[in-house]
Amino acid sequence: MLDEELIAGKTVGDLGREAMWFVLHTMIALVLLAAVVATMYFMQLDQDSSGPKLIGLGLGALVPLIGGFFIAKIQGGSVAGYVWISGLLLFSVVCVWVLDLPTGPGLCEKCGAISKLTRTFFEINNGSGLMGGDGFLVGCLLPLSIIAYSMGAKLAFKTDND
Repeated sequence: MLDEELIAGKTVGDLGREAMWFVLHTMIALVLLAAVVATMYFMQLDQDSSGPKLIGLGLGALVPLIGGFFIAKIQGGSVAGYVWISGLLLFSVVCVWVLDLPTGPGLCEKCGAISKLTRTFFEINNGSGLMGGDGFLVGCLLPLSIIAYSMGAKLAFKTDND
C-alpha cells in the first residue's frame, strides 16, 4: 500500500524525500542569511544608519542567490527551485502578525494596514517601531533570502537544460 503511485508516478517515500529536501533548502537559505547578518554584526557597523542596512539587503539577496545556484548544481534535485513558496508563506504569516500588533504613541499610532506593513518592513530610517525594530529583518530579509535562494536554484536548472 505504501508503494502505490500517488501523483505523477511518485510514491509516498519519494514525496517524503522531496518534503525533506524542501525544508532543508529553506534552512540552508536561512543559514546563508545568518552568515551575512553575523558578518555584518562582527564588523561592528552602525546598525541605525541606512548604509549598512542597504549593504546587508544586497548581500542578503546576493549570497543566498549564489548559494542556491551552486547547491542546486551540486545536488541536482529540482525541489530547491520551489523554496520561494516558503518565503512567501513566511512573509504572509509575518504580515498577519504585524497587522495584529497593537499600536500606540511612537508605534505607528494612526497608520492604516498598508502603511503599517510598509513602515515595518521596508522603511529603513523611519520604521513603525513595531516588532522592536526588527521588522526589516523578519519581514524583508528572511523572505528575500529564501526567494533569492530559489531564484539561484532556478538559474542553475536553466543553465543545465541549455
